[in-house]
Amino acid sequence: LGMPAVALTDHGVMYGAIDFYKACHDVGIKPIIGCEVYVAPRTRYDRDPQKDRYAFHLVLLASDLQGYRNLVELTSRASLEGHYYNPRVDLELLSRCHEGLIALSACPQGEVAKLIAAGNMAGARQLVAQYRDLFGKDNYFLEIQDHGLDIERRIMPGILEIAHDLNVPIVATN
Repeated sequence: LGMPAVALTDHGVMYGAIDFYKACHDVGIKPIIGCEVYVAPRTRYDRDPQKDRYAFHLVLLASDLQGYRNLVELTSRASLEGHYYNPRVDLELLSRCHEGLIALSACPQGEVAKLIAAGNMAGARQLVAQYRDLFGKDNYFLEIQDHGLDIERRIMPGILEIAHDLNVPIVATN
């Protein structure tokens, strides 16, 4: 399709990264290694079925070798320390392993989207500012999608508002 680069962001793991990298390299396409991590609602160690059952999505892309190493660290610890229904990271782990990573707020299963959908714009703004400050203003993006889903249409105005208010760039994904 003439694309110069393509990303792979498996959910919670990086099992396909090496084969993906080799396949892209073989045909002259720039591979972007990533992972759509699951972020625990509290900490990766918490396992209360009422509070910790559902984790939030967050897309992480390696921008360099340090980022790749941090993705490996994050996904390994998510499986070894944070596994509860899914391999989970938390803010403490992201704070330690954020260098070389570009973060996207993710799909409607991301925490920003969930807060907007619940009508908690103040909480969404606070979280966006926290992630922007953690990853850096050039390495954190609010993600919008349009698959024709009602939830995407409902949260998009909130995402655009926060992006404008906090000067956070937007990326369209599919």
